[in-house]
Amino acid sequence: MHYRNREVEQVRGRIAHDCDVLVIGGGIVGLSTAYAITRAAPGTRVTVLEKEPGPARHQTGRNSGVIHSGIYYRPGSLKARYAVRGAAEMVKFCAEYGIAHAVTGKLIVATEREELPRLHALVQRGRENGIPVRELGAAQIAEYEPEVRGLAAIHVGTTGICDYGAVARQLADASGAQIRYGSRVVRVDRRPELGVAVRTAGGDVVRAHVLVNCAGLYCDEVARLTGDEPGVRIVPFRGEYYELARPELVRGLVYPVPDPAFPFLGVHLTRGIDGGVHIGPNAVPALAREGYGWTVVRPRELASTLSWPGAWRIARRHWRYGAGELRRSVSKAAFTQAVRRLLPEVREADLVPAPAGVRAQAVLRDGTLVDDFLIRQGPRAVHVLNAPSPAATASLPIGREVARRVLEVLGDVR
Repeated sequence: MHYRNREVEQVRGRIAHDCDVLVIGGGIVGLSTAYAITRAAPGTRVTVLEKEPGPARHQTGRNSGVIHSGIYYRPGSLKARYAVRGAAEMVKFCAEYGIAHAVTGKLIVATEREELPRLHALVQRGRENGIPVRELGAAQIAEYEPEVRGLAAIHVGTTGICDYGAVARQLADASGAQIRYGSRVVRVDRRPELGVAVRTAGGDVVRAHVLVNCAGLYCDEVARLTGDEPGVRIVPFRGEYYELARPELVRGLVYPVPDPAFPFLGVHLTRGIDGGVHIGPNAVPALAREGYGWTVVRPRELASTLSWPGAWRIARRHWRYGAGELRRSVSKAAFTQAVRRLLPEVREADLVPAPAGVRAQAVLRDGTLVDDFLIRQGPRAVHVLNAPSPAATASLPIGREVARRVLEVLGDVR
């Protein structure tokens, strides 16, 4: 694919661009970016390419629907700042557009003595991040969750729930962008002096001044297609869920104390906007980037993961943790046992399998799990290279930050 072929129309000696900004990826981050661009610079022509037949089919539409408070994240990090700001903005956005949501609050519960120092550290972190936190003794837990047991807990009042799929659809509608579904990107031709041309699997070519990579599970591959080395590899982790057959056992949201060595929050209980209660997720390696079950294997993608030195270093460093997650994946009894630490009344028969999700986790070559949002730039391109949870919560601030960078580039090249 070249600019100087018969597909390219020359206008006044310059390339005719189909749009000003081309966004790859129709999840909540890509659509929030399109929305932010058109809000900040009305008249900017934005096109979004999404390979699925509709928006939010992967990380956005398969998460637990929680509006995170920001309590877990390192003070000053993008995750902390954008989650705290994004939670308030997401509630306001849902209210403005009539999207189902609720501010429920949540409990983070310590069930073992060794978790108590980590629980206290979360209290301090929450306060540093400007989040109101109430500390609870064992007897006070029942005020919020009568069936939950623990040694101590904290209540975080700003946590909520919403329908992120509906949020994504509203962002698509309100952005005024041209959304092209069923458009899988197979090739990118970037010429810093001219622009970017993208070819889809259907043979369409779209030319833009600036490209935005919000491809989620495939963001590292899109970066390389563009000619930029991302420096990370997406290693997919599947999160498996159950639905609680007796939802009356849980009133709201209940979380364990997370292990700070991992970006995963542990198996938690979430009463959703539909009134059902989801339990999970665990975190196990996926055998494909869209590997929503053990039977989904894509050899090329698996080989890509296994060829990355960081994946092996994670395995060596955290094999005990991983073994526990795998055990809970293959054994419903083991999963139930993990849940009973928080909710003693639950029985194996109470857990009904529910759809899984896959987390797009960026991993460095040395095996470090990237623990913050990661946005990088190349010539005429902005790449969102790490945006797992709480990216849905933080999607509006993330979109504005990406839009700011895009509009700066656009101002320089037009």
